[in-house]
Amino acid sequence: MTHPLQLPCSEGVVLARKHVDAPCARADEKWILLSTIAGSSMAFIDGTVVNLALPALQRELGATLTELQWIVEGYALMLAALLLVGGALGDRLGRRRVFVAGVALFGSSSVGCALASGVPMLVAMRALQGVGGALLVPGSLALISASIPEARRGRAIGVWSAFSAISSGLGLVLGGFLIDALSWSAIFWINVPLAALTILLALWKVPESKDEAAIGHLDWRGAFLASAGLAGLTFGFVESGHLGWSSSWVIGAIAGGALLLGAFIAVERRVESPLVPPSLFRSRGFTGANLLTLFLYAALAGSLFFLPLDLVQVQGYSAIEAGAATLPFVGLLFVLSRWSGGLVDRFGARPPLLAGTLLAAAGMAALALPGVGGGYVATFFGPLIVLGLGMALAVAPLTTTVMSAVSADKAGAASGINNAVSRIASVLAVAVFGPVMLLVFQSSLDARLAELGLTAEATASVQQRSADLAGLVIPDAVPESARDEVSAAVRAAFVDGFRVVALLCAGLSLAATACAALLIPAKLAPPATGSPE
Repeated sequence: MTHPLQLPCSEGVVLARKHVDAPCARADEKWILLSTIAGSSMAFIDGTVVNLALPALQRELGATLTELQWIVEGYALMLAALLLVGGALGDRLGRRRVFVAGVALFGSSSVGCALASGVPMLVAMRALQGVGGALLVPGSLALISASIPEARRGRAIGVWSAFSAISSGLGLVLGGFLIDALSWSAIFWINVPLAALTILLALWKVPESKDEAAIGHLDWRGAFLASAGLAGLTFGFVESGHLGWSSSWVIGAIAGGALLLGAFIAVERRVESPLVPPSLFRSRGFTGANLLTLFLYAALAGSLFFLPLDLVQVQGYSAIEAGAATLPFVGLLFVLSRWSGGLVDRFGARPPLLAGTLLAAAGMAALALPGVGGGYVATFFGPLIVLGLGMALAVAPLTTTVMSAVSADKAGAASGINNAVSRIASVLAVAVFGPVMLLVFQSSLDARLAELGLTAEATASVQQRSADLAGLVIPDAVPESARDEVSAAVRAAFVDGFRVVALLCAGLSLAATACAALLIPAKLAPPATGSPE
């Protein structure tokens, strides 16, 4: 049996879960959804718009591929590493309280990003944004799970997914306009009004909730081991493109990160209140959903990190055109996520997850087809439609599977774990695919330069700038007569690298399909309170 969930309505009546159809409960659910959508939209908009700004950041700040990776990873790393802490703090201190604190920190650090004058300051402010995101992201889903009854939770999560997606789409178009019309710094100001609106709604209409059964001190030792381990792996993979795989720094960081993560797993088995309760993974559905999340979101992050660079630097799109190019993807998430959330209530989670991950794999593989040039409809429109359809089918059922596999009093921990897995997937994907992209790009560029018959000096001058990928500025040592050919070789080499990354991402999505087939239960069954499925 589950404990009654107490929700204060506008008249001050206390409602138990079994009385959720009262009018004031229904009205409050809309405000809860609006607040959580507004808050989570900041994190989603930030994650997509910053990728769109990468070409401008490379041009205006002179950032290399490694520095671009750190601009993305500084945020993603802190977000992934501290999401577990954010979920646990919400369960203990109050989910609304921690959610509001995260929104406030996210908004204020966004101002710092907008005012950054160089890459180091921008990376530092992005890391602070990640801390704020780690508090607000798990809180958004935990508030939905704790405040909305199970009978309507799947559809509510679908609404949350849909509106979060459309806000990301609108953010891309607005962000692209701001980048073209003003500067990359303007995109961070988008978060300020969203933060103010979210805080107002949360304090006004969202009820407080916490896990009254939470005991013991917060697992700070586990938090440190997880954060340090993930940081070690990220540093090693990102810097491998700059320092080389034989570097003692790279080898030591990867080995040390792996050891720290192993120590984290050992610690979680022994502490009184672990960040990652081992008991949750007794549920096959919870375990399978998190493995599926790892593969699917790594695939998505790997492909979407390089897509804006391809559109702007290779295909010649403006920032607003690149943002608009992805609207079919986010538009399908908006239109279909609520519907796919309802599919779980009718058919279970496995069928939409199987179909969604297969379609996502097809869309990612199709992104490998376009070369240099060609109209949008004939090149990227179709792959993004297929990818959007696949993700729309998968996202809401995946989230519902995770949240339904645990009891309501563990909602914060479950949300934190799943969000952490999705962000860890993104962190590792960007870290790993960066060196892969650079290796293929450099190999392809070397072969193409050899065919041009340049002097050794001209060839070496181009190779020295290969870490800039398609943002490479043709050096003065290249004669005027060969500059167009070298520029074409650079663009073609980037396409070669992007194709390899896209196909690897498609393979990861197929691994997610295998997880859906083998590990996701045919029918979701609510667990008993305080225990896994």
